[in-house]
Amino acid sequence: MFSHVMVGTNDMQASRDFYDAIFDTLGQKPGVMDEKGRCFYMSKTGIFILTLPIDGEPATHANGGTIGFAASSPEEIDAWHAAGLANGGTACEEPPGVREGSGLKMYLAYLRDPAGNKICTMYRMP
Repeated sequence: MFSHVMVGTNDMQASRDFYDAIFDTLGQKPGVMDEKGRCFYMSKTGIFILTLPIDGEPATHANGGTIGFAASSPEEIDAWHAAGLANGGTACEEPPGVREGSGLKMYLAYLRDPAGNKICTMYRMP
């Protein structure tokens, strides 16, 4: 359904360091900068992009918005969460762990990136 997700940042280097660290735990290569100063993370399932706002105004996070990334195990999620905290992210929501609802059992972790965007990783448990 999605081709890409783009989030704004006011500090490209801090955001790039953060996403390089958390995506490394998910097996993703470091971001690649383009000639416009945007940072791209390419995968088989989509593209995640960091950008300074085009309109020149400060970047702000979406209140109520969350971007979710897929993980292959609870251990991968714990490593993702730890890498995020060690690289400028802040914890939000409940600590990493199992959540159940609507017939689903998932292992989730949430963070806010250095720009305040709310992100999570999810592993659908058998």
